[in-house]
Amino acid sequence: MIRRKICVITGTRAEYGLLYWLLKEIDSSEELELQLIATGMHLSPEFGLTYKEIEKDFSIDKKIEMQLSSDLDVDISKSMGYAQASFTEAFNELKPDIIVVLGDRYEIFSAVVSAMMLRIPIAHIHGGESTLGVIDEAIRHSITKMSHIHFTANDEYKNRIIQLGEQPDRVFNVGGLGIENISRLDLLDRKAFEESINFKLNKKNILVTFHPVTLENNTAKLHFKELLDAIDELADTNIIITKANSDSGGRLINSMIDDYVDRNCLKSVGFTSLGQLRYLSAMNHVDAVVGNSSSGIIETPSFKIGTINIGDRQKGRIKADSIIDCSPNKKSIRKAFKILYSEEFQSKLKNTESPYGSGSASNEILKVLKTVELNNIIKKSFHNINR
Repeated sequence: MIRRKICVITGTRAEYGLLYWLLKEIDSSEELELQLIATGMHLSPEFGLTYKEIEKDFSIDKKIEMQLSSDLDVDISKSMGYAQASFTEAFNELKPDIIVVLGDRYEIFSAVVSAMMLRIPIAHIHGGESTLGVIDEAIRHSITKMSHIHFTANDEYKNRIIQLGEQPDRVFNVGGLGIENISRLDLLDRKAFEESINFKLNKKNILVTFHPVTLENNTAKLHFKELLDAIDELADTNIIITKANSDSGGRLINSMIDDYVDRNCLKSVGFTSLGQLRYLSAMNHVDAVVGNSSSGIIETPSFKIGTINIGDRQKGRIKADSIIDCSPNKKSIRKAFKILYSEEFQSKLKNTESPYGSGSASNEILKVLKTVELNNIIKKSFHNINR
C-alpha cells in the first residue's frame, strides 16, 4: 500500500505544542507517512533551540533556517525570502502529497507560498480567526486563500472561511488543538510543577505572556512597562513569565523580562520556553493568565480561571466570559486585577465554557487527511454566498 505523505511544518514552541497529538496520530497511522520540517525559532539559540525537544519525540526530515539576524521589520522580510527558497528545495526533495500548517506566522507564509508554486495541496489549521492588532491577520487570511483544506476551531471561523470564497465541503470545524492537549496530557501537580520550574508558588500566582502588537509602531516597550508596573504592586503574588516570540519588538520585551526577574527574583521567574506540559500545568496552578497571548483566549477558559487580555493583539477572537479585556496602561490593568479577584467574577468562573470544542481535533483532522480526494484539488472555484 502506498502511504500518503503528510508534511507538517512547525516554526515556534507554542505551535509545536498544539500540533503534538496530530503528529503522533499521523506518525502511528498505517495509511500516512509523516514528514516533519522545523524552522524559525526552533533553530535559534536565542529561543532555546527547541528543535531538540521535537527530536525527543519525532524525526525531523528538514531544518529550514530563517537567517534572522534581528527582529527589525526589514530583516524579517528578508528572512522570509530566504526561507521561501529553502522550503522550495525541501518540498522538491520530499515530494509530499499534502502539507499541513497551523496559524498565521511569517515562517508559515513562506512555506505556503513555496508549496502553492509547486502545486502541493495545503491543509490549514486555525484559519478564519481574527486578530486585528497584528500582521498575522493578513497572513492568516492569505494562507486561507492559498489552501485547499481547512480545519477551524469553531463554526463562526468556519463561516468566515466560506465568506472568503472557499468551498463549504472543504472546511471542517474540528475544535481547537489546544483543548485536546488539556484533556490528553497528564498535567503536573503543584509540587511536581514547582520542582520542574525550581520556583515556589505563593498565595496568589499569575502566568504572564506578552508579545509585540506588530501593527503598532514601537509600542512594545511602553506597553510592557505598564504591565510590569501594574503587577509589581500585587501583594502576595508570584509571577511566572514566558518570553515573547521573534516578532518585531520581541527581543526588547525579552530583555525587559530578564531585567525584571533579576531585580525581583524572590517573586518572579522567567522562561524562554516552558514547553506545553509545564505551560498548561502552570495554568492549572495560577489565578490568571495575563498578557496578550492566544493561549489566554483559547486554552485558559478550560481551566476555569481568568484571563486579563491586554490591548488589541487578540481583538477579534471569540472569547469566553472568563476574559477581562483592558487597555495597555497601568490604570486599566490594575482595574482588571480588581475585577479578577472580585467575588462576583470568581463565582462566574465556575460556569465558564470554552467556545473551542471538546478536544477531539487530531482524530477529526486525521480522518480528512486519510480520505480527502486529491485529484483536481489544486483547481479551486470561488464559492459565492447567496444573498
